[in-house]
Amino acid sequence: MAPLKKSALASLCFGAISMILPGNAWAQAAAKPKDRATLPQSVLFGAAYYDEYAPTDRLDEDVALMKAAHISVVRIAESTWGTMETAPGVFDFHHIDRTLAAMQKAGIKVIIGTPTYAVPTWLARQHPDVLAITPQGPYTYGRRQNMDITSPEFRKAAERAIVALIDHVKDNPAVIGYQLDNETKAYGTSGPNVQAAFVEHMKQKFGGDLDALNKAYGLNYWSNRINRWEDFPSVNGSINASLSAAFAEFQRGLVTEYLGWQAGLVRAHARKDQFLTQNFDFEWRGYSYGVQPDVNHWQAARSLDVAGVDIYHPGQDKLTGTEIALGGDLARSIKNGQNYLVLETTAQGFPEWTPYPGQLRLQAFSHLASGANMLEYWHWGTTANAIETYWRGLLSQDFKPNATYREAATIGADLARLGPKLVNMTKTNKVAIYVSNRALTGFDSFKPQGEGRAIGYNDVLRGYYDALYRMNVEVDFITPDSTTPLSNYKFVVVPALYAASDAEIDRLNDYAKAGGHLLYTFKSGFSDENVKVRYADQPGRIAQAAGIRYQQFAAPVGVSLDGDPFHVGDAANKVRWWMEFVEPTTAKVVARYKHPSWPSYAAITRNAWGKGQVTYVGFMPGDETIAALLKDEVAQAGVGAEQVQFPLILRQGVLSNGHKVRYVLNYSPTPTTYAIPAASAELLSQRKYGAGQKLELGAWGVGILEEDR
Repeated sequence: MAPLKKSALASLCFGAISMILPGNAWAQAAAKPKDRATLPQSVLFGAAYYDEYAPTDRLDEDVALMKAAHISVVRIAESTWGTMETAPGVFDFHHIDRTLAAMQKAGIKVIIGTPTYAVPTWLARQHPDVLAITPQGPYTYGRRQNMDITSPEFRKAAERAIVALIDHVKDNPAVIGYQLDNETKAYGTSGPNVQAAFVEHMKQKFGGDLDALNKAYGLNYWSNRINRWEDFPSVNGSINASLSAAFAEFQRGLVTEYLGWQAGLVRAHARKDQFLTQNFDFEWRGYSYGVQPDVNHWQAARSLDVAGVDIYHPGQDKLTGTEIALGGDLARSIKNGQNYLVLETTAQGFPEWTPYPGQLRLQAFSHLASGANMLEYWHWGTTANAIETYWRGLLSQDFKPNATYREAATIGADLARLGPKLVNMTKTNKVAIYVSNRALTGFDSFKPQGEGRAIGYNDVLRGYYDALYRMNVEVDFITPDSTTPLSNYKFVVVPALYAASDAEIDRLNDYAKAGGHLLYTFKSGFSDENVKVRYADQPGRIAQAAGIRYQQFAAPVGVSLDGDPFHVGDAANKVRWWMEFVEPTTAKVVARYKHPSWPSYAAITRNAWGKGQVTYVGFMPGDETIAALLKDEVAQAGVGAEQVQFPLILRQGVLSNGHKVRYVLNYSPTPTTYAIPAASAELLSQRKYGAGQKLELGAWGVGILEEDR
């Protein structure tokens, strides 16, 4: 798609609003990552730090506590706009300057956050239109992330603040990099300016052909047809999933452009050796849960030197490490296997997250086990007021050492010694999960009901990811935007690929035809990239490769798998959420449905396709069934895995010295042992082990085994 000329949309929003069109080559070139950015060469350990929130002047005391805990990095300034710029163009860098001076003296590195995620009061008063208009109406001032990221007045003010900040701090030797904004999204912005820009995007996408747009999106339905471009309605009221999905993709493009815009500004003023990152977050269900619906991380990360993430997870008895692994695997995959930075994660957090003794250490090394090169807690000292009063950092409101701080100090001591060895671990996984923002949006437009709730795309994803995690099969994530070849993997899982182009599905099918093992779940292949149902045997483009067809589907009630083929017992053998009446054409039946009234349609099939195999699962199995199915699949694909399962978790890689490393993680309050497969050094205890010896792990214990060869 060719970019629009900059003047085409200048009157709609900001002068450079033409850059919001996804795929704009000009914007991407302006934000190209630097060749000379210096990334950490040791694992960094730290926390977000807010001098402006502190109840008293305690900077020196905080730094002393940080040094005692071997803190090596802090993130500052991303929350400072209102204190840094007290009126338009009036800057007060007092909090930043004193923090930088103290950190530089202490030898603690600093990441500066651009303070644009929370607008100051004066900006909202002078220019109320900086507040986003959403489908629910305009935002009022108070919450963070309430702005229209395309607003010209917001961009003008943000640019002034960013440039002033970077120019002020860039020459301080403590500053090693910058975080762009904070957990950035489009925040639902969909006011008249954004709607007008979307119309221009649609004109470009369809070459000005309204007939093509109406046909692609099925707009004849309920008289939604658009006969003149000037009649194009606001998408906020749309009942058309195709048009709504196109707008959602457009809004994700706004985020990509916005971060690219910030990247271009920062690079123009920063030192050449300073890196750029962003703290991407995930779908939130009270903690980090799945693929972010509102951002295409793979596209947005192109302007960064290194990906960063925020990962939060349940604690205490609900701590499993799954979210740590999931967030890490996604983050590592965002830039095609590059190690990543954890910019925020749980210290104490909510009261129900307060860690048991040993859990903070287990969590920390679990992040490293997925490829993190930095671990920062949110945050250092807990705020005394405002909405996050009960989201606690390493220190509680008394700002005195506590059990969590003391445990963090042991992590810091270990990383001070082992950081140069553990940094830049590489992984070569043979299993991948294929995910898609487009499929997510399409699937979630028609969520099925199950177990008393609406089922989303990430529910399907988590069913398969969690099973692989618990059986210690590590995965990468790939997307339509990934450059990693599918041929790198022996087995690829494709959950709920509801909306996909013919070319996208052909790429997957060709992977199987060339010898790969491919698993599609229900509701895959059903619609094209425009969320338009394929007029063909379902599952559409997948049907021939999978060797199946179906015409009907139902919500399962009282349906199980005939004969309990995976030997999981009656309770776990149930069919959940959805069932497609699959009929084999060339596929072999692995499992059939059982119901007193429905015929025994196929539920799971396998089909030889070229040199490979395509498995199709026409329903959502229970957790035990998924685990049993995947055990068969990875074995048939020739993926080797050690025969240990959750709560003992193994994460592996290769250190920069070429030695294999195993992180052995006990997600249980019960002590356990692990039979070491090869002569190794346990790095935390500095003890040597021979092959076959047992590594003893206490409650919530962790070991790091470096093989001798």
